[in-house]
Amino acid sequence: MPFSLTETALPGVLIIEPTVLIDQRGFFMETYKKSEFIAAGLAVDFVQENLSRSVRGTVRGLHFQRPPKAQAKLTRVIAGEVFDVAADIRADSPTYGQWIAVRLSSENRKSLFIPAGYAHGFCVCSADAEVLYQTSEEYAPELESGVRWDDPVLAIPWPVRDPVLSERDRQWPPLAPLGH
Repeated sequence: MPFSLTETALPGVLIIEPTVLIDQRGFFMETYKKSEFIAAGLAVDFVQENLSRSVRGTVRGLHFQRPPKAQAKLTRVIAGEVFDVAADIRADSPTYGQWIAVRLSSENRKSLFIPAGYAHGFCVCSADAEVLYQTSEEYAPELESGVRWDDPVLAIPWPVRDPVLSERDRQWPPLAPLGH
């Protein structure tokens, strides 16, 4: 298998490490292979791919899309490094309000698979970073939602004190009213 999958403390959230072939020319790796993902139990059809570029200290998130267009995501960094977060916002989940964080970088080449039902966000730790992610549903602005990056229930220790935020990300509600 060209990928090594590591389970996290959150059900369905997986760290994915590719097999990297390195020689004098550079490197080659598969970043996604449908048959391998299906064999690993990840039968997700990705229908949209997004790329963002952000400067150091930027926090994007925590974002999710509501049903019926809830999105699974496969995220990776193609330049720089981020502190990538998945938070369980499923009200009926035993891990509601819990989160995991993984350092994703162009150097470690790891990806993070985040199933539908989780909020996602990241903080840029390098001078800048480019994050590429695939989604299982197309963007539907009417179903877009989010949770405050500094939500007290989640209490995520972001690696930045005063983040660069969009106005939209400043306005998301706290987690508790969304689920309980």
